[in-house]
Amino acid sequence: MVRHAEVNVESKGYISYEVICYKYSISIPLLFSLISRSWRNIHTEREVSTSFLKAKDLFAQDAHSPSIVRVTSKVYRRVALYEPGEYVATLNYYNGTQTVANWLVRPLQQQKRAKSVILFICDGMTTNMITAARLIGHKSINGKYHKFPVLGHQMTHSLDSYITDSVNSASALYSEHRSTVNALGGVETIVEILTRIWGSAIGVVSTAFIADATPIALNGHTRLRSQYGNLIDQALRGVTNYTWTPFSGPDVFFGAGAKRFIAGSRSFQGKDYYNEFANSGYTVSLNKTSLLKVSNATKALGIFCTSNLQCGNKKPVLDLPGLKEMTLKAIDILYARGGDKGFFMMSEAASIDKHMHTLDYHRALGDLLELDDTVNATKLKLDQTLIIVTADHGHGFVVFGSADTKYLSSKFDDREKRNAIVEYTNSGLSQYTVTNASISYNTGANFPVNWNPRYTLAQDVGANPDHRENYRVHKSGPRLPATNVTGFSNDDYFICSSEAQGVHSLTDVPVFAMGPCQELFGGVYGNIDIFFNMANCLGLARPNNATGTTPSNGAQRGLRAGMLVFQMAIGWVALSI
Repeated sequence: MVRHAEVNVESKGYISYEVICYKYSISIPLLFSLISRSWRNIHTEREVSTSFLKAKDLFAQDAHSPSIVRVTSKVYRRVALYEPGEYVATLNYYNGTQTVANWLVRPLQQQKRAKSVILFICDGMTTNMITAARLIGHKSINGKYHKFPVLGHQMTHSLDSYITDSVNSASALYSEHRSTVNALGGVETIVEILTRIWGSAIGVVSTAFIADATPIALNGHTRLRSQYGNLIDQALRGVTNYTWTPFSGPDVFFGAGAKRFIAGSRSFQGKDYYNEFANSGYTVSLNKTSLLKVSNATKALGIFCTSNLQCGNKKPVLDLPGLKEMTLKAIDILYARGGDKGFFMMSEAASIDKHMHTLDYHRALGDLLELDDTVNATKLKLDQTLIIVTADHGHGFVVFGSADTKYLSSKFDDREKRNAIVEYTNSGLSQYTVTNASISYNTGANFPVNWNPRYTLAQDVGANPDHRENYRVHKSGPRLPATNVTGFSNDDYFICSSEAQGVHSLTDVPVFAMGPCQELFGGVYGNIDIFFNMANCLGLARPNNATGTTPSNGAQRGLRAGMLVFQMAIGWVALSI
């Protein structure tokens, strides 16, 4: 049920409208069963109202004339639909306006088919990036996940926008619950369900700071992703200020972001979270040497630098682990701790996205090659485990030719500079395979032998700030894509964002699958289907939503239970159940 009013602020006064008559109806194939079985003991919460200012469109934004938006929502808890089928919720308002929400209740799967799942998330990766990385590597051993027997594509849009952010998409992958920008964890996540039902081991690995969107969303619950300290506390203790699934922390927690662990203003409540984890039974590692010495029998925390880990084509830092070292060590620990109960691990190549944002394409492709090497090592280490390689969203990246960087730098006229970009026959072959004796790091079998050839890829993304491009590797460090030297407002030179960086794009991203249940991942589907497929494969569906260690008669937890929420703001209706 929704009551909504909007007030437009104009020079002549106020124009307002409000819903005064409203009703809720639900059309289902099995109405009697729904009423008799599913809607008993429903807990109805009080209506919650809020208001905020928002420009209705760009004209209102330019005129600095926002509207007051008032929203009232009502929540029904303990609602569960167990009869398989397609359900339709209809909301009628404004004396004739109608919004329809559709959702699907899936049949219960009767068999647990995989003991363990490894989910590789290549943050921001697209098929175009895979192609470019394969070209500059140009080695037969690259692209190991390309040979996975099943290839599918997932749609990445969110609840209220076709361009998603990372935390929103991660929440969909982990919990089948699409959200909105900056919000995550509206319902139980796959690791919380897995530990509740099977007691399996859980692993989180990322090259980002560990409170970043993709790693922290595995059991994080908040409306605001920037609550980093609180989310780290949730990772350790679960949700403690609300009735929720008990969670005592992952068995493996590897990544970066030490500034959120050191006692002080940036840590949650000023606590030392190295000590907090240690007091909860974790062995703490701060470098590669100590990581490799950790016993496989113990829970492990590894935080290896203050911000994000160096990876890809960056010069190696002494005693700093990469994605492969962290992932392989995590597998050893999870295999030992999970035992017959199995494990779930998410391993993220985070800097593909971070470098695409800053238009630092070579570093992004280097990160993708590092991920390729990690997947290959994982394949050799495990069998009878479902391995999935996918992304959370994409960027508008494309290669459209090659660039003669020497010719480009020699010209001063913009028209002449354009002639440095060549295509078709003139684009030639990859020069990244020609040895450059001046570069001696990250040039092995899994990487280019020359990161800085004269003839480079001519590459770009579709949404970026105004900038000049030389197509060279940025040797001094990750790229700063644009600097305002005009004296005018920054916003005049950035597209889509107030920040000097590129943004995400609308594109389906690839899904590679190998192992038990691999056939479920073919075709084109929504990102929430990744969750359902993993949950079915792990035997997480149950008809009575009970906890335990062994599903009765092989049945699994009902895959559509939770809360029913109706909320409308400026004509938008959100439904989750």
